[in-house]
Amino acid sequence: MQRRWMTASLAACVWGGLLTKTALAADAQNAAPVQGPRVDLPGTLKLRVLGGPRADRPYDLWISLPAGKNKPQDGHPVLFMLDGNAHFGSFHEARRAQDAFAEYMVVAVGYPIEETHDFLRRAYDYSPPAPPGTQPPQGGDEEFLDTLQDVVIPAIAGRWHIDRRALSLFGHSFGGMFALRTLYQRPMLFTHYVAASPTLWWRDDYLLEPEKKFVAAVQQGQVKPVHQSLLLIVGDQEPPQEIQDVQSLQLRLEPLSRHGLRTAYQLQPGEDHMSLPIAIATKVLRQVFTARRI
Repeated sequence: MQRRWMTASLAACVWGGLLTKTALAADAQNAAPVQGPRVDLPGTLKLRVLGGPRADRPYDLWISLPAGKNKPQDGHPVLFMLDGNAHFGSFHEARRAQDAFAEYMVVAVGYPIEETHDFLRRAYDYSPPAPPGTQPPQGGDEEFLDTLQDVVIPAIAGRWHIDRRALSLFGHSFGGMFALRTLYQRPMLFTHYVAASPTLWWRDDYLLEPEKKFVAAVQQGQVKPVHQSLLLIVGDQEPPQEIQDVQSLQLRLEPLSRHGLRTAYQLQPGEDHMSLPIAIATKVLRQVFTARRI
């Protein structure tokens, strides 16, 4: 599980270039949180959908809206991203600030909480089946994949004209593990996959088995990933073993390029496990939005 850092800052009043005792006293008196309207992100919309086998699990969708000035004839390409509570803001602003991405959409899938991560729900949604009694509860990746396919994507397609041939999936850490599992199990659901710092070691490298089946299916012509791509990213400040795991995965999948699957590996300088997603927002957008169209 990721660690959460809490930071606090003390605002100081400076007058005439000098920090005075009076200023410090005034600051202490005004240290209570300001009560007022919450900050909103221009150009966004939030939807709530219900997923799971009984359609009783709420998910929040944060949508980074296209400008709507030059609507693409084939529809808007869409990047779907996991852990939306944590990562939507940086990806939305990176998209909105660049005219080249004006008609593209980012849809972040998250949970109805204030924190950056709902550790219990994501542990279930992104993980494979586990022995009974495992804590936190795990094993809901198939159910969550159904929710993405049958609830989330249709909810967006029903409201906006999107290009179903240009859908991408981004996941970080546990989400990166889930993105790879999606590629292996339902490779045609998305065109482009990005796995940042994927948790490859989980449950004794459980992804190795579905990876082998995916590779065999591609080699035998049962799966034809002619237009699919996979980008693997890891920070150079992460544990060496985890960096090596991601490098090894890219080397194993690289031969599939002869069947059409484009794979790439990038080591991001100066970033650790938690800082990586913020640092690579524009890189990910370029990867999925500038790729050749089908």
